[in-house]
Amino acid sequence: MSAYVSAFELFSIGVGPSSSHTVGPLRAARAFAGALRDDGRIGSVARIGCVLYGSLGATGIGHGTPDAVVAGLQGHQPETVDPDTVRAAWSRWVDGEPLLLSGVRPVPFSRSDVAFEPRTRLPQHPNAMTLSAWDAAGSLVARQTYFSVGGGFIRREGGQPSESAGDRGEAWPYRFDSAAELLDLCEREQLSIAALARRNEEARRPEVQVAAGLDAIWDAMSACVEAGLRADGTLPGMLRVRRRAGAMRAQLEAAEAAGGRELPGEWLGAFALAVNEENASGGRVVTAPTNGAAGILPAVAMYWWRFAAESLLAPEDLDRRRGIRRFLLTATALGSLFKANASISGAEGGCQAEVGSACAMAAGGLTAVMGGTNAQIENAAEIAMEHHLGLTCDPVGGLVQIPCIERNAIAASTAVTAARLALRGDGRHYVSLDAVVETMRQTGIDMSHKYKETSEGGLAVNVVEC
Repeated sequence: MSAYVSAFELFSIGVGPSSSHTVGPLRAARAFAGALRDDGRIGSVARIGCVLYGSLGATGIGHGTPDAVVAGLQGHQPETVDPDTVRAAWSRWVDGEPLLLSGVRPVPFSRSDVAFEPRTRLPQHPNAMTLSAWDAAGSLVARQTYFSVGGGFIRREGGQPSESAGDRGEAWPYRFDSAAELLDLCEREQLSIAALARRNEEARRPEVQVAAGLDAIWDAMSACVEAGLRADGTLPGMLRVRRRAGAMRAQLEAAEAAGGRELPGEWLGAFALAVNEENASGGRVVTAPTNGAAGILPAVAMYWWRFAAESLLAPEDLDRRRGIRRFLLTATALGSLFKANASISGAEGGCQAEVGSACAMAAGGLTAVMGGTNAQIENAAEIAMEHHLGLTCDPVGGLVQIPCIERNAIAASTAVTAARLALRGDGRHYVSLDAVVETMRQTGIDMSHKYKETSEGGLAVNVVEC
């Protein structure tokens, strides 16, 4: 086994507002319907149903979970589906209308065929859902339970995570299970963290495809930033949260046009708000490593792209895309450690698992493109994660809006600060990244379920929703 997860699995292009509550359930429902089609049982299906347990049941409507289930049953996939199709899939369904299961089998369907059981928590994971299919006589055709384990990754009951090559037994050429092992391996092979990750990726696909795939991830991230900066109005849901990124963009552009100094730090916040406002509206986003924390890495990468690249890169290395690839590959190696040794799921570890992990990944990526050593990269990630320990997940109204959107802007700033602190040192520090990852895991276990995405504690019960 190896902790490493491919960049193309850790950074997946999907839809908002949640990787665990939207993207994961969509993939699970699609997998269930696809299995019925592939094994020839779909022709006997006359009714379909889904039960959402625990966190999926508690905040599913606010996260668009039932919409995602219906879209998945129809055969859509998060990478290509029109976000508008997902938004309306369940919420605007006309009861009794046929659902085209896996795109081929019409089955009568009603909104009540998706049931919510928030008080029932399956022991394997807080994000659980069971899909069932029956024939015309009411006999069970198939039943499968899935767990949405964070970042859009899913696991069948009794099975392994479906997206991880390492869990499928495919050996990476460079294998590591801890940050200490990663640093030792890089030292032994005389490789940067990004170069080691790139060689792992190139073991599965040609070099040109790796570069093109990383460029596509960045293109999706930057497109999301630009879309959020150009949008206005209010976000969906009863909170009626007003978008702010567009107004910030206009203010900053006006200040620059008037001859004022550029304000990279304020642009950094605007970039993060832009992404998470797009996510909250159910738009096209990249899990990084989750949707709830999707604004941090794009904001920090855009900050480097817009304000730091030219001053830091040598004249012969002014290709920003190469820098972005280095950023993403470094972040991939670090994110793999959090996923393998702790969690990237807010329902499992609180927001420390989502925003904390993303902040550490962004800090390490920025340190890499600013010329940091492997030791400085590990130090930056440790600093960033250490100061998110204990962070709860308490979305008001079950929506990925308050405090999630602002939290991404603050974490992006923390990532930049962590990188700067690490770059001022020589990489030697007292607390290791491995110690912080293990502390995050233990803290998540000790944390009450009220503070893990269920909206039963914290701001979610102390802020009036309407």
